[in-house]
Amino acid sequence: MASGGSSQAILTALNTPGQSEATSVRRHRPDYYIVLFMGLLMLCGLIIIYAIGPQRANVLNNSYGSDYSDSYFFVKQAISLLLSLAAFGAMSTVSYTWIIKNGSKLLLIGLAACAVLAVAGWAHLGIAQESLGATRWFNLGPLGSLQPAEVLKFGILVFVAGFLGTKTKQGRINDVQGTLVPIGTITALSMFFIIIIQQDLGTGIAMMSIVATMLLVAGISKRIGLIIFAGVLVIGVGLIIAAPHRVGRISTFFKGDDSSTSDAGSYHIEHAKIAIGTGGLFGVGVGNSVQATGYLPEAINDSVFAIMGETFGFIGLVTILGLFASLLMRLLKVMDHLVDLRLKLLVAGVFGWFGAHVILNVASMIGIFPLTGITLPLLSFGGTSMIFIAAALGLAFQLSRYTVHPSRLKEASYEDSSSRRGIGRSRHSSRRSS
Repeated sequence: MASGGSSQAILTALNTPGQSEATSVRRHRPDYYIVLFMGLLMLCGLIIIYAIGPQRANVLNNSYGSDYSDSYFFVKQAISLLLSLAAFGAMSTVSYTWIIKNGSKLLLIGLAACAVLAVAGWAHLGIAQESLGATRWFNLGPLGSLQPAEVLKFGILVFVAGFLGTKTKQGRINDVQGTLVPIGTITALSMFFIIIIQQDLGTGIAMMSIVATMLLVAGISKRIGLIIFAGVLVIGVGLIIAAPHRVGRISTFFKGDDSSTSDAGSYHIEHAKIAIGTGGLFGVGVGNSVQATGYLPEAINDSVFAIMGETFGFIGLVTILGLFASLLMRLLKVMDHLVDLRLKLLVAGVFGWFGAHVILNVASMIGIFPLTGITLPLLSFGGTSMIFIAAALGLAFQLSRYTVHPSRLKEASYEDSSSRRGIGRSRHSSRRSS
């Protein structure tokens, strides 16, 4: 009976977009600071790829006998940047009501893409690209590669925002059977594909951050939140124990700077710290990185923060972190001034997605968190991640057109609170706006 109820709830959610409260809000000038900070970060990423691209090409050519040109990685990054800007423009233009209405389809496309990749990997088909024992990308030949996990992230972002926003407006945020079980089922299925099949714990954590941020903003009760957190923690420990390479990373993390024993994990973090330390205050300059010549693994991808520390120094890293912080603060401001709860949850999910990537990547590079293998948004080399993060930011940029003044926000929240069963006071009215 319970299983039938949760299935019915999921089917209902997949076909019920709900009504928008933002239709009564006058469309106005969007928050162009989002564009400014995103553009500056993209520019920094393009500069660093231009600087270390020839070194990366040389390392690969010498190690694997490939024939990459010096400009190969810069050109690919430039193309990815243009595609990302196009995705940003599309998501800032296409009506958010249409996007939310089709959230279930986006989610199903993401799940289907992950399932097809899993089958292709098991069958050892050429379309499934394997790297370091994990199959996480579709090999599209001359077009490059596609990581379906990013498609799934975007699908979860849009679907959960619409579903959870509707349930919360009905006063059913803490309804286990009607709200939490459907969300938990979809999240668990997504985690199965990402963490177990694709062996990508970092992306799995980022995906869970999207859902967790939405639940917190929606106002889930502390008791249920703690129960969910404890359950996720237990499952997370189990997933770590079940994978030897994850156990090795945790062991390396707790060893700290103890160099009496050496392994691949300690080598990676040691050289990341060397890169950051070598940069000093102002860095060694563009094109002068030593760690990018083959010493630091994944210098162009997951370890780009350390390379930027070596190239631009402490001042450069503080500037980059300042840009990230500024962009995240703009997202919080947009979220705080939206009336429609579904739109508020959408921006909260973008904040959780973007923030998780920044925190996990930077923390692992400076040694205060185990290595997770996650990209630094808008800076790391790679097209799929940048395109979908830019698309998510484009959606937040569009929603910034429908924010309201704090005084009107309180009024709207007060009027709306009377129609919410089981919620009591509106969470919007108690939020301080700056």
